[in-house]
Amino acid sequence: MLVLTRKSGEKIRIGNDIILTVLDNQSGQVKIGIDAPRDVPIYREEIYQQIQNENRSSIITEVIKPDLLQKLLKGDK
Repeated sequence: MLVLTRKSGEKIRIGNDIILTVLDNQSGQVKIGIDAPRDVPIYREEIYQQIQNENRSSIITEVIKPDLLQKLLKGDK
């Protein structure tokens, strides 16, 4: 992890298209402005984790037994 120290108003550039600006730093909280292309998704970490968990829980996998698969393919009920 790269760790940088910035003062309010200073910027960090990521690649050619993303700029982070430190807007304010008070009471242990930092306000950060992000300039990035619209096609770059930006999430707070807790929101990103929630999305990932929901995506994982929506994947349903079921093992079909060979005899049941044969019945389904033949059209038997």
